[in-house]
Amino acid sequence: MRFLGVHPGPLLYSKIFLRLEPLGLELVAQAARRAGHAAQLIDLQVEDHSAYFRLLDSWRPDVVAFSCNYLANVPEIVDLAKATKSRLPETFVCVGGHSASFTASTLVEHGAGEGSPPVFVDSLDDLMPARDLLRHRRKYFLGSLDPCASIEFSRGCPWDCTFCSAWTFYGRSYRVVSPQRVVEDLRSIREPGVFIVDDVAFVQERHGMEIAEAIVRAGIRKQYYLETRGDVLLRHKEVFRLWRKLGLQYMFIGLEAIDEEGLRKHRKRVALGRNFEALEFARSLGIMIAVNLIADPDWDHERFRIVREWGVELPEVINISVNTPYPGTESWATAGSEVASRDYRLYDIQHAVLPTRLPLAEFYDELVTTQRAFYRKHLGWRRLIDTAGVVAGHLRHGQTNFLRSLFLLDRVYRPELLLADHALPVKYQMPLPRPLAARHSTSRALYIHSPRGRKGRAIDNATERFVEETRMGATL
Repeated sequence: MRFLGVHPGPLLYSKIFLRLEPLGLELVAQAARRAGHAAQLIDLQVEDHSAYFRLLDSWRPDVVAFSCNYLANVPEIVDLAKATKSRLPETFVCVGGHSASFTASTLVEHGAGEGSPPVFVDSLDDLMPARDLLRHRRKYFLGSLDPCASIEFSRGCPWDCTFCSAWTFYGRSYRVVSPQRVVEDLRSIREPGVFIVDDVAFVQERHGMEIAEAIVRAGIRKQYYLETRGDVLLRHKEVFRLWRKLGLQYMFIGLEAIDEEGLRKHRKRVALGRNFEALEFARSLGIMIAVNLIADPDWDHERFRIVREWGVELPEVINISVNTPYPGTESWATAGSEVASRDYRLYDIQHAVLPTRLPLAEFYDELVTTQRAFYRKHLGWRRLIDTAGVVAGHLRHGQTNFLRSLFLLDRVYRPELLLADHALPVKYQMPLPRPLAARHSTSRALYIHSPRGRKGRAIDNATERFVEETRMGATL
């Protein structure tokens, strides 16, 4: 059997700041090869549709599998799936991934087919990515980590933020990859930069320490970027100190809000002071920090001004995402019926899909003005001067991804372009969520993988207490 894995094209954010290798497809492709099948991959982030159709016509795969991790890619995937069946009627076409799991029945209505329900793999150690199948590995980068590979140490998240679907997808489970398997994977990575894709890195302190110690024994040296929570960072300081010595360069922390009211709305279960304390600790390690704030469609001019003035004083990179109810999130179940647009392409956390207090044009003007004010500290000629040595090193090796990103923001992130996207003809629309009465039934209806209690979370007693206490709103 011939297996072809397809990753769809880039979204707005990935055109500027990052382009990540399709790790999920690589894992599936390697599983297909281990089962004795031939496999190829094509990434439409770095290749175009004509390249896909040429490969389709020349190789004539028996199976074409589309990766649908992002909701905004649904229309592209459905159109490509239909075109594939038109060219090769006998080819089996399937769609998988995070967003596909939450919109499976809708994809069926759009004409993409329906498969069996999802199940967990027995062990994450059974998975290895087919990194050799990507033809343009030097195109993947994350900030100044250019080129950059991706790796996973764990899957899942035991918390339950209202805007996030990681916990509903994995059933609030948290599973880990063994240190031995991590080292094996790292040895296969030639890129100097590595993005740890975990939703929350190092929830389990012992696991983080064991991986670090195994990497030291193996003599592996990389530069790392990871994502974590502020309270996890403070609770496991020694882990992050050790990882700093190993090459941890960048850290993403989802603050989401700059006041207690915002944190409660998103159910972050962390005190505002703890978040700021986490930033101070990260600064003390000499790590470059990126934080995320969620802009609510209800913000007015004054609220944008307050956030803007707060953010320009911080040394961290600050990103603003727009509060977006995604299928699979609790906010979709409770507020999805209020959306002003059901166009998948607008569900990229850069567009407003809920009604805005300000006229939409004014909302986008404030959003872009605020984001540009934050990025002005880190992009353009000032950033180029600050990172001249890094850029020179990239250029010596033929890498230009990071250099180009420094000057792309003003070209592609403009209020008139965001507004114009709302006027595009809509071919596929999401159905509105069904009304759900009680909160407990709302949560249960959201899960892809059913919760398995503590046995589904690979964490020790101390970490279990930590998670439960934060969920109960305890101050730690």
